[in-house]
Amino acid sequence: MEQSVVSVDVVALRFWPDDAGVTVGVAPREWAPFAGELALPGVLLGRGERLVAAARRAVHAKLGVPEAAIGAVGQLVTFDEPNRDPRGPTLSIAMWAVVGPHEGPAQWVSFDQVPALAFDHNRIVDAARGLLTRLLWKDRTFTRALTGDEFPATRAVELTTAILGTRPDPANLNRTLAAIPGLERTAERRRVKATGRPAVVWAFTPDS
Repeated sequence: MEQSVVSVDVVALRFWPDDAGVTVGVAPREWAPFAGELALPGVLLGRGERLVAAARRAVHAKLGVPEAAIGAVGQLVTFDEPNRDPRGPTLSIAMWAVVGPHEGPAQWVSFDQVPALAFDHNRIVDAARGLLTRLLWKDRTFTRALTGDEFPATRAVELTTAILGTRPDPANLNRTLAAIPGLERTAERRRVKATGRPAVVWAFTPDS
């Protein structure tokens, strides 16, 4: 039986201060198969390489993200369709990564506007979105990587809407935020846009 190789494909997420929502990084492939077509950043797992290291390598090499701008990284799911890669059987371990502000050549697209991608990368994005909805506001590492140490409530609404695909009920979202260990509602209010009311600011405690 032909031995499968292992690839690490990354759903790299951007949610910078001036962004209205979360976007996913894609870039044209340099080599065949699918040369010139858009794809998620991916690499073959090296001998003795850890998944997080491979994911960071993929984001840096394929999206042009500086090492210092790659934040938290985590594992999502494995895709084992034998024919997913025309070069032969390949397991794909899908990872997520959050990247900070930087200048680079990658294209950033919303979950609702992901173009046709090489391999089974559209399927990976679709599956990742469902899994990320379960992590948001529950997995502190993932959530804090996107929000930063503090954020106004309006940003929480934008973040939730971008990942879930629907606008959350403000009262339900406030209850969700209040139940997160280490996250506190502060007395500060912050106006995010020139128009609109100042929003309550939430902050993670230093030891959380």
